[in-house]
Amino acid sequence: MKNPPVIGPQALPALVAFIRENAPSRVFVLADGNTARDCYPRLQPHLPAHELLTIEAGEEYKTLATCTQVWEWLTRQQADRHALLVCLGGGVVTDLGGFCAATYKRGLTCAVLPTTLLAQVDAGVGGKTGVDFQGFKNHIGVFQEPAGVFIEPAFLATLPPAELRSGYAEIIKHALIADAAAFAQLRALDVAAVADWTPIIAHSVALKEQIVAQDPHESGPRKLLNFGHTVGHALESYLLTQPGREVRHGEAVAVGLICESWLSVQRELLSASELAEVEAVVRAAFGKITFITFETEAIAAYAVQDKKNRGEVINCTLLCGLGHGVFDQPISLAEVAASLQYYHTEL
Repeated sequence: MKNPPVIGPQALPALVAFIRENAPSRVFVLADGNTARDCYPRLQPHLPAHELLTIEAGEEYKTLATCTQVWEWLTRQQADRHALLVCLGGGVVTDLGGFCAATYKRGLTCAVLPTTLLAQVDAGVGGKTGVDFQGFKNHIGVFQEPAGVFIEPAFLATLPPAELRSGYAEIIKHALIADAAAFAQLRALDVAAVADWTPIIAHSVALKEQIVAQDPHESGPRKLLNFGHTVGHALESYLLTQPGREVRHGEAVAVGLICESWLSVQRELLSASELAEVEAVVRAAFGKITFITFETEAIAAYAVQDKKNRGEVINCTLLCGLGHGVFDQPISLAEVAASLQYYHTEL
């Protein structure tokens, strides 16, 4: 990352300083319907003269069609390559906005203001951008670090409880792959009772940054960050095709954390008691996502398109004990389906 993330009440003043130092030709703000209403009024006084584009909120709008809308807007506004695009929103806005910025005229400067817990600890950090395509999560995208990330935890007050829980799944993931002591502390955490997320966010971001610094383009250790996502993305993608059954990204990842921990037990990398600890932490925050037994194979089929795969091999990240991930573990479609069956019948 060009600059380390700024986390806490100093985030918006830091954005002001960033704009002053970089002196962009113009400033553009991308928000969705929710953040334009709930977060933009807090941001607006900190910005110089700028233009605002509001896109539809929701994963179903994380598409190339929405990118076209953004690119057309920037073109109409005659934005040049010295302009700044400020992405104000959750994972959809930061992923899509970052992708639009990276590709418009071969790249304009992008600053990210993540407003959800999910985006503050994961989607807004690390430089992955992209959109969904033909039902597959983040199928089209590029690696492009934003010029600045400004994390204001006060934005979390605008979120419903379910959205906070969604981000919490990524905090669990970071601890499981990289910090056993942090995971132990999560056993006593009540998501609804957290008064100040700042230290939790800062620690989780630091864990992710340590991994990304080793492997910016995901050729090796960065794959650890996909723990829970091979099964989680498959479930999320499948349920997006089922009107009325859509789930938040973190809710699907929470299922993936259990399924892939179970697969770790099957490979004798994780003990049954450690699996029970993972299940206890996840269950304390998340309800159970229901699906029918025969759907497990249909859900598993989405794993074939997982971005970590090589050829016909499904590469998964598993746990080798709590706090230690291991990547490039080949698994079969039958094993993905079996892990979903375990989740469905045992929990």
